[in-house]
Amino acid sequence: MPKTKMKPIDRGKKRTARFETASEFEALSDADKERIYQEIDGQSTEELLAKSTPLDARDRERQRKFMRKGGRPKLGKHGVKVIALSVEKDLLKRTDAFAKAKGLKRSELVTQALLKVLPKAG
Repeated sequence: MPKTKMKPIDRGKKRTARFETASEFEALSDADKERIYQEIDGQSTEELLAKSTPLDARDRERQRKFMRKGGRPKLGKHGVKVIALSVEKDLLKRTDAFAKAKGLKRSELVTQALLKVLPKAG
């Protein structure tokens, strides 16, 4: 078994390994992963909740960083604004066909067209 930063957690008679990162768990053999899974899966929700502990400061910070990364990535310097735009049906069909042929999303094609038509900000 590879060396990891696993810390055993005393759970009465059983000892469950605690991993610092997912890659440490992934480094285990399939048999070890299955043993840990079976141990956890054999416990009821009430048992798991009874053994749970509040997050310490380090874990709260890690969770905060993870939660902040959710959502869509920000586009442009100042984000994007969703708008409703009226376009003739035939023009929209041509636009969609052209965008698909070029491997673009409709909004990407419209953005490129606007950037070509509008003067540079200065």
